[in-house]
Amino acid sequence: MMNYFSRNGSLCVGITRPCSVKNELLNGYVEDNTCVVESHMSVSCGSPYFKRFYHQSNAFPRFSITKCGFSSQAGAKSSGEEDDLQDGFSELETPLGSDTTTESNLDDEKADESASDADVSDVDGDEESPEDELEILTDKGKGRSIRAQSQLFQAIISARSVENALDKWVEDGKDLNKDEIWLATNNLRRRRMFGRALQLSEWLETRGKIDFVERDYASRVDLIAKLRGLHRAETYIEKIPESLRGEIVHRTFLANCVAAGNVKKAEETFNKMRDLEFPTTAFTCNQLLLLYKRLDKKKIADVLLLMEKENVKPTGFTYRLLIDSKGQSNDLDGMDQIVEAMKAEGVELDISTQAVLAKHYAADGQKMKAESILRDMEGGDLMEHRSACPLLLPLYAELGKVDEVRRIWEVCERSPRANECVAAIEAWGRLKKIDEAEAVFNGMVKRWKKLSATQFSAMLKVYANNKMLTKGKDMVKQMADSGCKISPLTWDIIVKLYVESGEVERADSILHKATQQNLMRPMYSTFMSIMSQYSKRGDVHNAEKLFHRMRLSGYTARITQFQSLLQAYINAKTSAYGMRDRMKADNLFPNKAVAALLARVDPFKKTPVSELLD
Repeated sequence: MMNYFSRNGSLCVGITRPCSVKNELLNGYVEDNTCVVESHMSVSCGSPYFKRFYHQSNAFPRFSITKCGFSSQAGAKSSGEEDDLQDGFSELETPLGSDTTTESNLDDEKADESASDADVSDVDGDEESPEDELEILTDKGKGRSIRAQSQLFQAIISARSVENALDKWVEDGKDLNKDEIWLATNNLRRRRMFGRALQLSEWLETRGKIDFVERDYASRVDLIAKLRGLHRAETYIEKIPESLRGEIVHRTFLANCVAAGNVKKAEETFNKMRDLEFPTTAFTCNQLLLLYKRLDKKKIADVLLLMEKENVKPTGFTYRLLIDSKGQSNDLDGMDQIVEAMKAEGVELDISTQAVLAKHYAADGQKMKAESILRDMEGGDLMEHRSACPLLLPLYAELGKVDEVRRIWEVCERSPRANECVAAIEAWGRLKKIDEAEAVFNGMVKRWKKLSATQFSAMLKVYANNKMLTKGKDMVKQMADSGCKISPLTWDIIVKLYVESGEVERADSILHKATQQNLMRPMYSTFMSIMSQYSKRGDVHNAEKLFHRMRLSGYTARITQFQSLLQAYINAKTSAYGMRDRMKADNLFPNKAVAALLARVDPFKKTPVSELLD
């Protein structure tokens, strides 16, 4: 098997020709960041004698950021950890669901999946389904609108269980054709009712009602990965008939590895696809770019080199990822160069790409450029370009344009869509207009009988950012009373609500209790928001404990974790023994900043006095 990832984790494509790369995109990433080296060693990348792009920084961490570790063992309990959840959060102690839903509790998803008629209509008409690019929904070419309502879908969400609904459907002699099944599945997916979509798929297979094709199996893999984790999805793949275990199944699994932030598993899956001689497509390359943009930008050049070697043409999504990556690195000149390369290739700048550009211009203080792009996004008539409104609202808020936010919202306010309401709440929150944000939220409560976690979280985030702890507690109680499922993102906001209010121990207690009850796998940033506060205090014990709990939650170690941990030792004015060895055990190499911190906590470092004594 040819391995396309070398031991240090970088993508290796085994190029034997000189690396005078002409591709403008690649040049933009190679320039100033990489150098060409010639290797005479036989490595796992295929060719024993090759030239490739090698990053001067030898830090290639392997880590996960998911819902998808690691170094110390901390034994004692942190302060406040034994406390019961109080102050309005005790209502959330009863498990409401998990990203790792097991087979035994799939039927107990009534809290978030019993949709009323009002909830059913609450789907953003212009929102693109995430399954569209995966192409895992079958029979899309039969002319039925993806927004059409399905009688089967209505029967499923109205019944106590999916099995009962389907059994009754058959008993009543109703037609169960592939077109109706596709439409029901699509409706379930678009409303994120993945548990019921999985039960529908399982019922169809066990009853033998349809002959499964590869896309049906790929859809099942996607649902299992979302609900039960990557391991269960990978196990299921092995049970799929070999003739139907093709590219779509594997790329669906790859996309879920990327969504989970599991670098190791994503790279293994990519290698397997190459070994099975599946074609290298823009989709698979985009998945790697998405992964590395989030976790390791140094590897982006390697993916671009592979794309050039394999003659894979960049898509609009490819360009958007590269533009965003440059913007995140504050390289706006490089961002502009990618835009020019995009235009030269005749690729249109869609509103999502324009929004990314405007966001980075606004963050850099280039307000005129940002406003010019926003006007282009409006297209002269907002009613005709209404899909731009959810993007425009927070961007105008970022620029501090209160009147523009009000103007955009007035277009939406007469018949608001869910994503427009969420965007408006976010925009008013950024502008510190709490009353306006609450007015939008209250309008949603009146319009729709049952709100989603996303809608609640938007208002909760406004309270967290403005340190309005009491209102935040009331909002969480309202979520619990409505039976809304608490997602990792919502828990992240709840924790940060307490952190921003200075109640770090309470935030830690809430997070610990939620994790113990298996409500969720916390987000990486949730842990880090607490850990950074302990570090500032010089609380080494609790910082180490957070470090260990991140490992237990399935996160591989990252350089930022060690950086925060080292800062705790520095602020505590104490030495850290064996820290370099701990990093080495996790296959991490210190960058300049971390190396400087290591030197400061080294118990064996030389001082003028110690040198004299030696």
